[in-house]
Amino acid sequence: MSNRMEKVYKVMRTSGAWNIVIGIVLIAVSVTAGVISIVNGAALLKNKSDITF
Repeated sequence: MSNRMEKVYKVMRTSGAWNIVIGIVLIAVSVTAGVISIVNGAALLKNKSDITF
């Protein structure tokens, strides 16, 4: 019984660690995408007078 509990504990620990890693990566990617969007939007607003149709 003890061996089974150790396996469950190891799986839970590994799963928790991977969830933290994935969470950090997703936060980094979303912050980067947000910054890029803001920079591109600011550039479009800055140069809107140069646009002719």
